[in-house]
Amino acid sequence: MSASIIYLAPSFQILTSMTIGVFNGEEKFKAFFEYATEGILLVNKDGKIIIANPACERLFGYNNGELEGNEIEMLIPQRFAQHHTIHRDQFNEDPHARTMGIGMNLYGMKKNGDEFSVEVSLSPLETSKEKYVIAFIIDITLRKKNEDAIKKQKAELELLTKELEKRVKDRTMILEEALQQLEKSREELSTALEKEKELNELKSRFVSMASHEFRTPLATILSSVTLIAKYREQDDKENELRHIERVKSAISHMTEILNDMLSISKLEEGKISAFLEKFDIIDFVEQVVLELQAVTKKGQHIVYSHDGHRMVYLDKKILRNIFFNLISNAIKFSPENEIIDVTTHISGIQIRLTVKDHGIGITDEDKEHLFERFFRGHNATNIQGTGLGLNIVAKYLEILNGDITFESKVGDGTTFIIQLPNNINQ
Repeated sequence: MSASIIYLAPSFQILTSMTIGVFNGEEKFKAFFEYATEGILLVNKDGKIIIANPACERLFGYNNGELEGNEIEMLIPQRFAQHHTIHRDQFNEDPHARTMGIGMNLYGMKKNGDEFSVEVSLSPLETSKEKYVIAFIIDITLRKKNEDAIKKQKAELELLTKELEKRVKDRTMILEEALQQLEKSREELSTALEKEKELNELKSRFVSMASHEFRTPLATILSSVTLIAKYREQDDKENELRHIERVKSAISHMTEILNDMLSISKLEEGKISAFLEKFDIIDFVEQVVLELQAVTKKGQHIVYSHDGHRMVYLDKKILRNIFFNLISNAIKFSPENEIIDVTTHISGIQIRLTVKDHGIGITDEDKEHLFERFFRGHNATNIQGTGLGLNIVAKYLEILNGDITFESKVGDGTTFIIQLPNNINQ
């Protein structure tokens, strides 16, 4: 069996008291039992029908006394009979007044095989000889039909509501699209105006920016030109050619920096992409260090160390600019006679680059603004710079899918740490 059930506690109490009165007031019980409008069954613990009232016999289409002695499962559709036996045994283990199949649909089966919806309430009854179960059964076919009709009307109403909502949405779609396009145009205009403002600011700072970015290669050129003249007088062709190459490299680097500075708006808009190539990181960094060593302050020395694999897959141009910015800053913000440590560590999938100085350090209040464009530290106002170097480094690292962090203490120097993916197998 399976359907929504009603609980008939008052009926249980009346029937129980009447049934106990079988031994003292049999006529009263008989009148109640025979004239009740609900179907009433008395079943023993083995599931056999002891007695069924006339209303129950009419409900299931049986003649007087025809149900007595049969198992209760004869009144249940065959597909539910096995489960009902299990439920009956469970009820006998813990008998108590309750409704059957709460939240389920219960069905009874007439003598002719017709099925109909029922509600069933159970109550245990115990005499001195045996335990019984009293079942009250109600035909709720009409109610189920009404409930089904209400559900159907509700479903139809919901369907109609959805259809109306769809029609309203369809009719307003053009307006919504127009509003979205208008909002998009507004946002694009706002973005364009903001970019124009940034570009104007960049133009006004370009001269100082060039001074900041070109100082190191220009110093390299000046130093190498002086040494070229010296080596020429000494007829030292090897060193002369080496410094000529340094000059050419520095000029090439200045050209690259100039192109990057002129394209900084494209960098902001994500229009500059990386050109990846495979190269030896040790040879690469040693060349950068060699060029920058020439522009260090008195007594400063750049120390480079490497750990792990040699080969990487990166954009040389971008990586060169990153190193030049960080090492140049280390030189600029460190006093004379200090060491600048540059390290590279390459694992199978990770590249770690660090530049450590022992300079003035960064104040706590400046740390959160360090990578902002044009930002200058409060303790660095007397040191030449534009405040663009670290911002450019951060933007380049975004292109390489890398990140930069730092550790710093005022008066004790700063360490910049760069993490990059090593796509050497590409």
